[in-house]
Amino acid sequence: MIQGQAKKEANKKAIKFLVILFILYILFSQGNLFMHSVMTPGSKFYNAYIADHFNYIQGLKTALIVPAVWIIKAFGFYAIYNEMDVMVVAGPYLRINYSCLGLGVMSFLAAFVLAFPTSWKSTLKMLFIGILTIYILNILRIAGLGILLAVFKSQRNNFTYHHEIFNIIVYICVFTMLYFWIKRNNKSKTVQP
Repeated sequence: MIQGQAKKEANKKAIKFLVILFILYILFSQGNLFMHSVMTPGSKFYNAYIADHFNYIQGLKTALIVPAVWIIKAFGFYAIYNEMDVMVVAGPYLRINYSCLGLGVMSFLAAFVLAFPTSWKSTLKMLFIGILTIYILNILRIAGLGILLAVFKSQRNNFTYHHEIFNIIVYICVFTMLYFWIKRNNKSKTVQP
């Protein structure tokens, strides 16, 4: 009897977690897409005031581009950039689009961590570490593409799957972090018969 009640309670918690995860992921991912539309001139929902004063998407692009260019330069290449492009002189030209920002995987991570039942301290710590990890991996991806394609010039037209490779690597890192975080925060009570 007690074991059946415990199983029902665990099932309710799991369903609640999945529902909250789904709702938060939709809110975060679609909210970012909507805000991208709000801040992109010529788009359906463009708002000049918001684009001029609250453009966090451009802020993230800049926060990725500048350190990536520093790394490229540290490897001895000369690189120039603007608000969305990195050009390695005698190397590749990289355009950093919305899809390059990692907001989809950040949305998943944030939704998962916020939906998981644990303390706020642990939640905020995992959010910070997870988003910082995704951010650093993204900088390394941009810098790595710039360096690799500058060294291997003949491969510039062949390396078209960098988004997919990046997503696989990042999701492996995120799921590994979440596995250890859940394991550490799992305070399941064992019921003695």
